[in-house]
Amino acid sequence: MKGSKIIFGVFVAIVLIFAAYAVLRIVPIGVCNENGAELESIKLPPGFSIDYYAQDVENARSMTLSPNGTLFVGSRGAGKVYAILDRNNDSKADEVIVLAEGLDSPNGVAFRNGSLYVAEISRIIRYDNIEARLENPPEPVVLNDSFPSDRAHGWKYIKFGPDGKLYVPVGMPCNICNKEGEDERYGTITRMEPDGSQFEIYAKGIRNTVGFDWNPETKELWFTDNGRDWLGDNIPPDELNRAPEKGMHFGFPYCHGGDIPDPEFGELRNCSEFTPPEMKLGPHVAALGMTFYTGTMFPEEYRNQIFIAEHGSWNRKIPIGYRVTLVRLENGTPVSYEPFAEGWLQGLAAWGRPVDVLVMPDGALLVSDDKNNAIYRISYG
Repeated sequence: MKGSKIIFGVFVAIVLIFAAYAVLRIVPIGVCNENGAELESIKLPPGFSIDYYAQDVENARSMTLSPNGTLFVGSRGAGKVYAILDRNNDSKADEVIVLAEGLDSPNGVAFRNGSLYVAEISRIIRYDNIEARLENPPEPVVLNDSFPSDRAHGWKYIKFGPDGKLYVPVGMPCNICNKEGEDERYGTITRMEPDGSQFEIYAKGIRNTVGFDWNPETKELWFTDNGRDWLGDNIPPDELNRAPEKGMHFGFPYCHGGDIPDPEFGELRNCSEFTPPEMKLGPHVAALGMTFYTGTMFPEEYRNQIFIAEHGSWNRKIPIGYRVTLVRLENGTPVSYEPFAEGWLQGLAAWGRPVDVLVMPDGALLVSDDKNNAIYRISYG
């Protein structure tokens, strides 16, 4: 008994030492100065720099930009939608306006023809002529209020495609389950006309995508997908997928990463039946927002390459993610996957969690962070 107490005491001491080490290694949230001292921990390639574009944006998640330069930002836990303005064009926000609050995880935002589209868990709503009424928004028009109401993977990323349709994902309401016979919308990317009509399923077999974009050259849809949990630290990978046409199936829940049969459902189907990922990403990195870089500020080698915001792992002994990564393409095919901006994770703790990425008209890259309640601006030169 005495020996057991000694062993337990040593174990507790080790845990406390590691905890203290992690705490001391990070800059506490909210402890910063006007110069953004905590951003000095962010590592970028030579020639790049990072600064705050906006702060005090509670739970900042997905972003969209109007042609007039208004940045709209959704949230998840905060239940708010923001309009962020840079009135004097100095590449830093002057005003953060709360457009709406009390919404149900309004993660996704999209802008088209003067209207702001917002995705809550079970509905898509639209605020018309919104920039003329930032201080006093109109009542929203409800386009579709029949989406599943599950909280798990219920928050949505939305975006308009080159076809003018609004793309809306519906995540699987679980870690691993088979819902295809219950509601065909689970585990899909759907699309509809801007008025909510002509709803259809575009792609299937997707656990949960919270970011997608279209290749500016081929107009093909690419999207991130979060792999399942509880198969170990190193499997399965998160995925970067390509869906050039309607009707493709990407394997969930039967197959993960293109070649890993699920222990429970894998025997029902063969991995060869499904479309494999274009690139296997890190395991449990929680790859969320992604964008093709279409600006001219960054060097030519970054043109039409893919930036991905990795929110960071929770189902892993050693944390991974909490960064922005770069997938390089050659002739439309991914050839490498590497960190681009990292440092939000310090030791075993993180002071920030990237969520979305957006290319600004001047070519700078914005990055949202729902933990540090901020929007960062990465620039070159």
